[in-house]
Amino acid sequence: MNQATLDFIREHAEADVRRLALQGTKNPEVDLTFALEQIAGRQKAKTKLPSWAAIDGIVWPPHLSMEQCSSEQTARYKALIAGKGALIVDLTAGFGVDMAFISQGFQRAIHVERQAQLCTISSENYKLLGLNHIEVVCADGVDYLHQLDHADLIYLDPARRDDHGARTYGIADCTPNVLELRDELLAKADRVMLKLSPMLDWRKAVEDLGHVSEVHIVSVDNECKELLLILSKDEKSLRLFCVNNDQVFEASDLTHETSSLIPHPSSFLFEPNASIMKAGCFAALEQRFGVQQLDKNSHLFVADHDISDFPGRRFIIEKTTSMNKRELKAALAGIGRANITVRNFPMSVAELRKRLKLKDGGDLYLFATTLADNQHQLFLCRKTE
Repeated sequence: MNQATLDFIREHAEADVRRLALQGTKNPEVDLTFALEQIAGRQKAKTKLPSWAAIDGIVWPPHLSMEQCSSEQTARYKALIAGKGALIVDLTAGFGVDMAFISQGFQRAIHVERQAQLCTISSENYKLLGLNHIEVVCADGVDYLHQLDHADLIYLDPARRDDHGARTYGIADCTPNVLELRDELLAKADRVMLKLSPMLDWRKAVEDLGHVSEVHIVSVDNECKELLLILSKDEKSLRLFCVNNDQVFEASDLTHETSSLIPHPSSFLFEPNASIMKAGCFAALEQRFGVQQLDKNSHLFVADHDISDFPGRRFIIEKTTSMNKRELKAALAGIGRANITVRNFPMSVAELRKRLKLKDGGDLYLFATTLADNQHQLFLCRKTE
């Protein structure tokens, strides 16, 4: 990278990349394509990889690799559950974000990636990050697995796109096919960490793979981002973890049935976070926190007291009303706007908002749902502190 290109990147670090591309540059020494890639990459990294974005000299990969790489927050969580050991091998290392964080608990680390450009970028970045214990190997991950002797942990993030660039979600449709490699992976590592699409049914993934000891459903800001599976040689009881930002909920009993209609009314309403909604471990919530569902299909919970560590949003119920016109009019008197959520309800948010003539926003939250006795009910709430 020549000095003219470096100067251009620094000068336009906060600029609109699309506008820059249209404007171009009169300086023939500037590698404009590379410069635009670096400017866009760093701008993306400010939110996705903030600690890296603060380091001058980090080289950013092409757009697709930047979009597909893990965020710093999810990579740190993977490092936490990976623990420590002598050797970790990442067979699908890509840009190297996961490896950079996970490897810090290991004495040695081997980064395997078949794209030469990504290997070059990762090698330089690891030096800047002081991660000198990581060895970068430019090779196919499956080929490297075949010649591997032993590792404490093998990590894989199979590509979720087919040969035409279309998204795939099934384990067998990803590259590499972990179903075919499972036995060899377990023969050559004490544990295997597998990152899969959050779109997958985690129960089916566990059934298909077998030997799964842990399931981690990871959300950031209540958006489900990753499904992580830990495979182990030893048969162990399955542990399920629902993660949202720094909050981790372990569902220990996945067989217990949820309760029926709750005593009504209650003072507090609770909405589980995205990871718990994905996991479906609603009975575990009832057991742990003493809450009860409004209905088995509504997935909203209530209690007569606040629960500060509930894994989700918490609300004080101010009013309840049926869909009766007279009741609605009385309950909504003086209210012009609300944040509306519908769960197991015969109308969409847009339809209900039009029916109630409410604008969006404000500090009032309206939950529309169906109770266990099939009655439609609205809960007017405010967030707890």
